[in-house]
Amino acid sequence: MLSVELHAHSALSHDGRDPVELLLEQAAAVGLDGLAITDHDEIDASIEAAKQAADHGLVGIVGMEVSSAAGHILAFGIDERVPPGLSFDETLERIHQQGGIAVIPHPFQKSRHGVAPHISEDQLASADAIEVYNSRLFTGRANRQAERFAIERGLPMTAGSDAHISEMVGQAVTEVGVDERSAEAVLEAIRHGRTSVIGHRTPWHISLRQFGGGAKRRLGHILDSLRQND
Repeated sequence: MLSVELHAHSALSHDGRDPVELLLEQAAAVGLDGLAITDHDEIDASIEAAKQAADHGLVGIVGMEVSSAAGHILAFGIDERVPPGLSFDETLERIHQQGGIAVIPHPFQKSRHGVAPHISEDQLASADAIEVYNSRLFTGRANRQAERFAIERGLPMTAGSDAHISEMVGQAVTEVGVDERSAEAVLEAIRHGRTSVIGHRTPWHISLRQFGGGAKRRLGHILDSLRQND
């Protein structure tokens, strides 16, 4: 059994703070076995983290959080960036064409780009797995709704910290039943539902700090882009 963080953001995300090295160090420090960096619509930091993971005693899994037209979708086991803005179905198809798996994070949280309000239940059930515990919860209602849906549809379940600062890596982890320590084995276990979830709520003051810091960094990215176009 391996404990894996499947939802974390680096400084390459428009709202992430820390470099790859700090995320890897935190994952190792809290006793995780694996880490996937899932930046918004970017993959380069995740690829770099996967290359460095073994130096920290970790399994590195390449991933990203794709902004589809319907909302956010986690892509794992891919080699190339999946473009944002595609339909839900086409985004899943692009992920599967690369041999990857599609996991739907916080599907019932509309305020955080959850897909459920914009697609049918059958479409949601076509994903490879559902993130049923996201540590950046407020009441926990959306997590419970995601878990009920996954159980009703017989879908594999995952958890993720949705960490935007390194200190929060490991707040919510997915335990996967594997025979070997490899990214391929982890993804295969998720596909077949050999998972269990462990999660702790991100403290309110940390959530607010992540939100505020993310908004500030997003504004900085916008201003930088405007300056470059002047």
